Amino acid sequence: MSVNAYGVLDPLTFPLLFHVFKPQTRLKPDDTYKTKPALAVEIIKELLAWGFQFDVVLADCLYGESTEFLEALEELHLKYVLAIRSNHGVWLPPGQRVHMTSWRLFERLFSDGAQQTRALREIVYGQRGRIRYYLLTTDPTTLPKDGTWYLMTNLEGKIEKTIGNTYGLRTWIEYGLKHAKNELGWADYRVTDYAEIERWWEIVFSAYQLVSFQCPAFHLFDQEASSEQTSPTTPVEHFAEHPWWDSGHGWKNTLNNLRLILQPYVFYCLLFPWLLVFDLPRLHTGFTELTTLMNFFHAALPT
Repeated sequence: MSVNAYGVLDPLTFPLLFHVFKPQTRLKPDDTYKTKPALAVEIIKELLAWGFQFDVVLADCLYGESTEFLEALEELHLKYVLAIRSNHGVWLPPGQRVHMTSWRLFERLFSDGAQQTRALREIVYGQRGRIRYYLLTTDPTTLPKDGTWYLMTNLEGKIEKTIGNTYGLRTWIEYGLKHAKNELGWADYRVTDYAEIERWWEIVFSAYQLVSFQCPAFHLFDQEASSEQTSPTTPVEHFAEHPWWDSGHGWKNTLNNLRLILQPYVFYCLLFPWLLVFDLPRLHTGFTELTTLMNFFHAALPT
């Protein structure tokens, strides 16, 4: 198990950092037990030390119900939208009560451009304070369990029209973690030592990051480099002619295309032992030429 931090840029999620979570039952004598909220605080402080800037911190109710996590966010002066449990308690002065505002509808915008009407109301504990509470749902009549969320935030201003979509970014983050698990083999390690598991997860996170860098949302290609790569004198413009080329702009689309670009080299490595047995110079030369053409693709890397 691990505590993962992801960033969101436009419609793209990308991994930032993770820490291994060690249950108390699996601790070694020299290990120190740390809760998931404590690990999350360590991650946030580490990212801040690297110069990473937070617009808003999003987390589920495990962290929203953690006093340690909440106090750390306040101490670091970070904005947040956190899920809380439906029975979340707040101390009220004598004579004050909990009341709710009327439902208001808003359009929940998804990463693929689709929209869905949802309802939002504010939960006011006594007098409205700096920290505000909201109830968000897909159906205000039935409040379905899987479609209802209780939120706590210190965002300021008129946020009623935006907080639903702000917290909804967590869905994109979960989708990013699903990519890492399903496409890159997050759980495919064959060891039980935490150090080795952590090393494997670092490889998966690094691969995920490298794929993310190729997505259009990063805009890492400058105009000159882009012009050179799409020049008629280079074969890059022909890549999209492959019948399996994916013309989409998402993370999975990019991963599919990168796999196509790597195929000639991978297949050559698989066939090379046979070429040592059977002398087929034309096959050897053909794979070499095809791999050379693939090398005209220049991956985007941050500087």
